[in-house]
Amino acid sequence: MPRIAYVNGRYVPHRDAAIHIEDRGYQFADGVYEVCEVARGNLMDMTRHLDRLDRSLRELRIGWPMHRSALVMVMREVVTRNGVTNGLVYVQVTRGVASRDFVFPDKTVPAVVVTAKKVDPALAARRAETGIKVITLPESRWDRVDIKSVGLLPNVLAKQAAKEAGAQEAWFVDAEGNVKEGGSSNAWIITKDGCLVTRPAEHGILRGITRTTLFEVAAKLGLKIEERGFSVDEAKAAREAFISSATTIAMPVVEVDGSPIANGHPGSVVQSLRQAFFDVAEKTPA
Repeated sequence: MPRIAYVNGRYVPHRDAAIHIEDRGYQFADGVYEVCEVARGNLMDMTRHLDRLDRSLRELRIGWPMHRSALVMVMREVVTRNGVTNGLVYVQVTRGVASRDFVFPDKTVPAVVVTAKKVDPALAARRAETGIKVITLPESRWDRVDIKSVGLLPNVLAKQAAKEAGAQEAWFVDAEGNVKEGGSSNAWIITKDGCLVTRPAEHGILRGITRTTLFEVAAKLGLKIEERGFSVDEAKAAREAFISSATTIAMPVVEVDGSPIANGHPGSVVQSLRQAFFDVAEKTPA
């Protein structure tokens, strides 16, 4: 089945999908995006993803490219046309096409692209059985990481550094030595007494949708959560550590900067979070 993309009102073959050379997303990274997991034929936590898209658009003063209900229909159609039962659907909205100038154009129509791809859940399950390694890097991003902007170059460089170090994620660390978040994920640790710890999302990190849902999962499992900063040293001494995102759910971290977490193997708490996630998360049939 050939892949299909939605681009500004048209469903087109993925290989032919294109935007205008003066789209401000291309010229200035003047746009935002969302990525929503598709699991067992359902769009996961779609309401929260669209709520966050709305916030990102408002923060950058970009209008919705269409009515929210229409975007939901497009997302479902793209998922259906690509035959995605398990995978990801991406939505990207930019300020649109205008002659190159830093200031906002007087009139422009927001541009929208929706794509979807298949992901084999068995691959993530196998990775969760062994866990991942992370490295830490000094914070190098702009201050407004709470906006899910398409300006991801620092994240790209961090992920590349992780790959070259034999790791799968990089954690950004602030000037005080506390972990902020990963290149494409939120960061968590589990203390010796079983408390889940993650940095507050008021400032300095993206309010992850999966992160938010994991609060509900933890409550169902009777687990305590503390929203506070934690240092790299505290992470290395933790009982367990993990990352969360739409693409990983809760993925065990077994090593930080070459130091093993506990015995260097995934722990039971993270595995219980993974197992309970689907039952708790909002499910919208695709």
